[in-house]
Amino acid sequence: FFAAILILVIGWIAAGWASRAVKGMSARTDKIDRTLGPVLGAITRYAILVLVIVAALGQLGVQTTSILAALGAAGLAIGLALQGTLQNIAAGIMLLFLRPFQVGDFIETANATGVVKEIGLFATEFETLDGLYLLAPNSEVWGSPVTNYSRLPNRRFDLVVGIAYDDDINKAFAAFEDIAASHEKVLTDPEPFIYVSSLGDSAVEVTCRVWMSTADWWKTSRELIKIAKERFDADGLSIPFPQRDVHLFKEEA
Repeated sequence: FFAAILILVIGWIAAGWASRAVKGMSARTDKIDRTLGPVLGAITRYAILVLVIVAALGQLGVQTTSILAALGAAGLAIGLALQGTLQNIAAGIMLLFLRPFQVGDFIETANATGVVKEIGLFATEFETLDGLYLLAPNSEVWGSPVTNYSRLPNRRFDLVVGIAYDDDINKAFAAFEDIAASHEKVLTDPEPFIYVSSLGDSAVEVTCRVWMSTADWWKTSRELIKIAKERFDADGLSIPFPQRDVHLFKEEA
């Protein structure tokens, strides 16, 4: 009995040590994606614990063959009862195999938005934009469209400004050209494209389509909005409020 207890204690410690060792080795090498580290560590831990439990039962004189057969039958019953959990495991394997996102990517799904911190066997951990911890089941992440904002190197931004119908549209085009050319984060390839996007009820919408690095998108896009407002004010180009003309007719008695 004491030998079985000793096997369990040593096996528990060894399982934790092996799991941490696998995670550390995967983090230090470039041949293994860092997304797989936590999953490989968990698989190693569970595999060692199963062997330790079987060895401890064998030390107590229990026939391990019958135990393995019972575990197989119990595993089938548990698998039928835990279909949702198995779906999460299968979804986690597909996420790790196809890799639509990696640890550190900022993604958006139907039910989760944030920076990916860890992809586990059962769930994916996120850190939201407001610094909150979010845990999403793998089946929900895999079963919904995923928008990865970090995967591609460049990203487009459409700067749309409405001007009055009385304003000079060529002047607005020239202002956009200067704004795009003067900002160091705006890429020249693809080159900026300026066009009239809509003739609205209250304004003529002019769009300046520019490209920038994905890492600079948030800051640069907000800077461009501020610069456009200042430049349009300096050039005398008005940004009109929504308005409606009402005509009153007096009907003769």
